Amino acid sequence: MTTKSTKLPGLGKQYDITTRNGRHISVVAHQDGRRFLGFYREDDPDACQATVQLDHEEAASLAEILAPGESPRLGTCEMEIDLVTVRIPMSGQSPYSGEPLGATQARTRTGASIVAVLRRTGAVPSPTPDFRLEAGDTLVAVGTREGVDELTRIIAGT
Repeated sequence: MTTKSTKLPGLGKQYDITTRNGRHISVVAHQDGRRFLGFYREDDPDACQATVQLDHEEAASLAEILAPGESPRLGTCEMEIDLVTVRIPMSGQSPYSGEPLGATQARTRTGASIVAVLRRTGAVPSPTPDFRLEAGDTLVAVGTREGVDELTRIIAGT
């Protein structure tokens, strides 16, 4: 891999990278923070086949994603919520055995969602409120630790 930089007077700087497999990529860093990525043809490393303009924030996000090390902080989209997924077995003693899923009022009561039901005959993803629960089913629930623990107690009838 080779890297070189070239000053562009009055504009900024151009950085050229040739990867180990011979691909040529360039970044033109303007003084105002804008960046242009250039992608060059494999058969002609001097022929630019596409460019992408990035503003300062976009360039910073891309740099963070490409930087080796820790996982990137994906800006305001990242949420610090601890969600867990659990499997809750349905016994014959559950008050909801034979009842529709909606009767549990899982999300309203606990904030946890039942996202699938595992049955001997196969999985039922995204079951509707009228889906009938049976003894032997395993409910797949997603929520906070407290929410899924409460849902486990509700399904067990304790």
